[in-house]
Amino acid sequence: MDNRQILFAKIPVGAVTPDVFEFRDAPTPTPGDGDVLVRNIYLSCDPYMRGRMDPTSGYGVYFDVGEILPARVVGQVHESRNPDFKVGDFVWGFLGWELFTLVAGGEGLRVIDPSLGPISHAITVLGMPGRTAEVGIYDLSDPKPGETVYVSAACGAVGQVVGQLAKMKGCRAVGSAGSDAKVAHLIDNLGYDAAFNYKTVSSIGAALDEHCPDGIDIYFDNVGGETLAAVLERLNDGARVPVCGQISQYDLESSESPVDQDALLAKANATLGKFSIYKHMDNFDAFPPRMAAWMKAGKLVYYEDIVEGLDNAPDAFITMMQGENLGKRLVRVSDDPTL
Repeated sequence: MDNRQILFAKIPVGAVTPDVFEFRDAPTPTPGDGDVLVRNIYLSCDPYMRGRMDPTSGYGVYFDVGEILPARVVGQVHESRNPDFKVGDFVWGFLGWELFTLVAGGEGLRVIDPSLGPISHAITVLGMPGRTAEVGIYDLSDPKPGETVYVSAACGAVGQVVGQLAKMKGCRAVGSAGSDAKVAHLIDNLGYDAAFNYKTVSSIGAALDEHCPDGIDIYFDNVGGETLAAVLERLNDGARVPVCGQISQYDLESSESPVDQDALLAKANATLGKFSIYKHMDNFDAFPPRMAAWMKAGKLVYYEDIVEGLDNAPDAFITMMQGENLGKRLVRVSDDPTL
């Protein structure tokens, strides 16, 4: 039985292109003592992966050319020689873009509780994207009722959760996205109070003046660049700016800094800081049941954008980076028996 794999073939310059990926067929591995063989079902496509493709990006941990592309994966235990995992268990972990992954010693695997929701949620709303949203907006920003929260890339894996969490705290949520369909989705399905298409407005600043007339108390930054610059000029006193990602900068050879960030932050007595979800994992196990309860109570919804087939994973990633996804981009590479 062949194990179809996708390798990281070359470091991209600018936007990711198909030649960054290479396909390989290899024998399916056999687990040894303590090992677990996982049949992969859902692979994650995430913007942070672009940063890890470039050793000059400042991410700190990078993909090695020639390795199977690492990613968060949901799968099912196919074979097990580890007493902690039985055949048929649904699991998630940091595995790879391939049909089967051999996990030595079961290291890093977590068993999924299917009663919490669809198994794909383990790497989306009940996983790192959902917890990233909660950490950024609740733990780091402490939103107050009546405050204005602006979220860029608001339809994405993290952004769609941020706005809803802000609304749960009584905030006014404003989002931006890259199409009119996404803007409608933000308001009609995700409960944002206002939204705009950053590609069609006369300027980001003018759009913020229209939709955030009382200024911005919290800006959840997913894009950086000119959007961040425009926000910094419109911060209220004591504003908070959690920086989750800066997708507009990932394909650039040098980052843009069109304004004096330090001066604008000091003027508004505001705080700005990049954060990594990996530094907030101590109490992660309590998060999935908490988020699942909110969803079952109808307080929060989540949208996934699923592409079928491992061979389509490179294009799924490339088009996600171009903003063509509506919700969290996943690739389903084998049958999900829960459907």
